[in-house]
Amino acid sequence: MNSRQDTPDHKFHRKALQVKEAQARVIEYAKLLDGEEVPLNQSCGRFLAEPVIAPHPFPAFNRSGMDGYALIAGDTKDCGQDRVVWLEVVDDIPCGAVPAVSITSGTAARIMTGAQVPEGADTVVMLEITETREEGGKSFVGLRKPQQAGRNITQEGFELKEGELVLSAGWKIAAGEIAALAALGVHTVKVLRRPKIGIFATGTELLEVDEPLQPGKIRNSNSPMLEALVRETGGEPVMLGAIIDDLELARSKVQMALDSYDMVITTGGVSVGDYDIMGDLVRENSGDMLFNKVTMRPGSVTTAAVRGGKLLLALSGNPGACFVGFQLFARPVISLMQGATLPFLPEWTAVLGADYSKVNNYTRYVRARLEFRDGCLYAYPAAIDESSVMVTIKDSDCLIVVPPEERGLSTGAKVRVLKLPGELQG
Repeated sequence: MNSRQDTPDHKFHRKALQVKEAQARVIEYAKLLDGEEVPLNQSCGRFLAEPVIAPHPFPAFNRSGMDGYALIAGDTKDCGQDRVVWLEVVDDIPCGAVPAVSITSGTAARIMTGAQVPEGADTVVMLEITETREEGGKSFVGLRKPQQAGRNITQEGFELKEGELVLSAGWKIAAGEIAALAALGVHTVKVLRRPKIGIFATGTELLEVDEPLQPGKIRNSNSPMLEALVRETGGEPVMLGAIIDDLELARSKVQMALDSYDMVITTGGVSVGDYDIMGDLVRENSGDMLFNKVTMRPGSVTTAAVRGGKLLLALSGNPGACFVGFQLFARPVISLMQGATLPFLPEWTAVLGADYSKVNNYTRYVRARLEFRDGCLYAYPAAIDESSVMVTIKDSDCLIVVPPEERGLSTGAKVRVLKLPGELQG
């Protein structure tokens, strides 16, 4: 891999890659994981490992669309307001029952919504337009209006034919998919294994979430955020804690994690300071480095390497940069490991809702809030979008992509946005 990376050893000399090229490098190592069988009720959010084919038609029989009478439409051709056609009721078919007799000319069957339409019947008449009478111990139904064949009957196989593709491999299972699988009797589903993602933070300054504040220290908020992001993407996070700025300790932790898990994500220690040990650790084996700088703000120091076929993604310790780095690089890799067909954040076009005046040499990914108004989609940039700022992450449902050639953007400008997962905030 040395041919792909000519970064000098000195930490201040970094070869910056465009975001698209950096993404292309990391997704090369998004190896598809093995499949496993899970119960249907545990399959929500998982990705199918193989296609699902309909084992039988659905509906499996001609189904009544309402409460009424199943009959032959031709028997009603002589109906009129002054002429009632009477048909003998020869069966009563509740939902879930099998018709006892076939319908022949001059007969009808009382039928409930969802019940199997008897042989011979070609239409179902709603209960409200019928009349009934008893005569000689028999029941009759009367009609005053001619009926059309095929009305109020859902034909066998109307939704799915036997052998038809229901869901393709790589499809993400949600409520609608579970309904379809349940209707077809698919009670176990073969899905791709969730990737196990090792997560740890570096920094002597870090406290655990439950520790009281101390002078010069900060709580480790990035690791819980990454844990949530990994779960949101379908992975299984493995929390490895925080480690002090010790290169030997970091080296052993990283190697252990790479040996044990499908991917490792770290946060912190990738800048150019004297204690930025993750940058130093990756440079020890420069041939394994995919990149150590990206032309983006925030998160330009995002670093990626591969060891033993496993991807190591080292994100910035700044919360904003860590969040953006995960969305651009970790999310697509974790998604592809599970067979996702659309691993990247969806791109939308929106109208800028407020001026954005920052000028950058690199593409900037601005945390923003989306709002629909008067049939248009507006994007409002966060008032504070510095790399070190954490609180605006919770208020954002998209990232505005500001190219480096833009020398500030005015309200009303058309902008490209990357839609973040979840519901719109506004």
